[in-house]
Amino acid sequence: MSMNNQNKQDTQKRILLATLISFMFFIAYDFFYLQPQQAAQVEYAKSHPNAVENKTVNTNTVNTNSPVAKNTTIPNIKEINKESIISTITTNKSIYEIDSLGRIAQVTLREKKYVAQNDGKALKLFNATQLRPLEVRFADTALNKKAFSTPVSVSASKLDITNNSQVLTITQDLGTTTLTKKIEFFADGHYKVNISTSNNQNYFITPGYRPDIAADMYADHGALLIKNDGTLVIIEDEDMDSPTELVGIQAASAFDRYYTTVLYNFEKNMQVSVMKSKDDSPQSFIHVANSATLYGYAGPKEYNLLKSFDPKLTQIIEYGWFTFLAKPMFVMLQYIHNMVGNWGWAIIITTILLKLALSPLSYKGMVSMNRLKELAPKIKQIQDKYKDDKQKASMHMMELYKKEGANPMGGCLPIILQIPVFFAIYRVLLNSIELKGAEWIWFVQDLTHKVSISNLMDPYIIIPILMGLTMFVQQKITPNQMQDETQRKMFMMLPIIFTFFFIFFEAGLVIYWTVNNIFTISQQYYVNKMFERQREARSKEHEAKKHHKGK
Repeated sequence: MSMNNQNKQDTQKRILLATLISFMFFIAYDFFYLQPQQAAQVEYAKSHPNAVENKTVNTNTVNTNSPVAKNTTIPNIKEINKESIISTITTNKSIYEIDSLGRIAQVTLREKKYVAQNDGKALKLFNATQLRPLEVRFADTALNKKAFSTPVSVSASKLDITNNSQVLTITQDLGTTTLTKKIEFFADGHYKVNISTSNNQNYFITPGYRPDIAADMYADHGALLIKNDGTLVIIEDEDMDSPTELVGIQAASAFDRYYTTVLYNFEKNMQVSVMKSKDDSPQSFIHVANSATLYGYAGPKEYNLLKSFDPKLTQIIEYGWFTFLAKPMFVMLQYIHNMVGNWGWAIIITTILLKLALSPLSYKGMVSMNRLKELAPKIKQIQDKYKDDKQKASMHMMELYKKEGANPMGGCLPIILQIPVFFAIYRVLLNSIELKGAEWIWFVQDLTHKVSISNLMDPYIIIPILMGLTMFVQQKITPNQMQDETQRKMFMMLPIIFTFFFIFFEAGLVIYWTVNNIFTISQQYYVNKMFERQREARSKEHEAKKHHKGK
């Protein structure tokens, strides 16, 4: 009660400014640093197609303190190249390639939306230096060393799984020990592997390193493990201090923003070791005593596809802090999409429904802001009158608020309560692979695509400009008690700054933001008109009383 109201308002303005500046910084960081870095890597790969075939590196770097690494010495081996591929399996969704050590060397996505429009090449999930799915490491050091220098044999060099499932048998003869993997591939892209040794060896098998497609600052990427009680263990890239030993695990995945590689069995409890790679990113190894049955998948994190494998597997689609809100929102978004048949319109309808659900909170905040705007002259009078006595000024302002039924925090609280909801839908639109390749209207061909001058999916950048205009209108009609001229100028520039940055945002996100702005404008317009009518009614009532008194 004793805190000066002006100080409160100044603090609120500073927090808002800090939030906006932070948001702008992250966008700028992505635009000026991450995107050029990713583009440079792509260009290097195109211009040096054979670079990975002529050098010898340790592709299996391990931390020697890891439980997996104590008895496993991994020799330097050549990076995986085309000559090492001994079997190719074609499913409806993807193409699996098996290398001479019995690992999944590459997964190529077949669906049209995963084919690059600029060069016509299908998307590949792994690069040549990564830990591969189904790699085995023996606890016996000598046996492990031999396993990394002994080619496997396969039952077929090619399999077509576009209709019915088929089994590929991979055998590795290590003298005293024979390792056998029987992998049943299914048309939808997942597989079942039965792995065993001829003489009860202990070893470790891995889902591999995460797909290296879309690891950016806006989404989590690393390792995710599902425990038998349904809880998750998430270890993000470059966030490992030491190796971790986990028990009661039913699924181990490595993931980036849109894609995953995973091994799971929801009927078994597994022991898993997670250790650091050479770049401090997590790598998971499942402990096996002689034999195990596991299910696996490498590909996009499509909700319906993962659900068809096992409903529990949808937990690997993770949206960060607000996952508990984001998942129901995605289910709602998908339900609406199934009804209207278009992801763009589904985003618009979902945004409107969310705004309608939150409209009571928004309404209260807008009413409070308008009420404070009406009281602004009286507040200034009090501040001027008691400018040398802050405590008295604060006391009189609190009395004024009480008398007029106004709440100085009334405009902020509703906004704060809505933040988790807005952030959750933001993460849904950012992380949903279902939006990839999804058209909206003729100038938006991919809702996950970032509009840019060099690769125009929206050649007239209509949506970002519309977003900027709606932001400007919203700013103009929203009550504002900002007195500081520098702050006022900064806020006036925000629509221009945001328009520039939103040119490089995913189209789906810009549509959401624009519709959100339009709905807010309509609600603010209604509240402003309501207050205008109330002012006119009070004015007429005052004139009537004055006229009556004059008689």
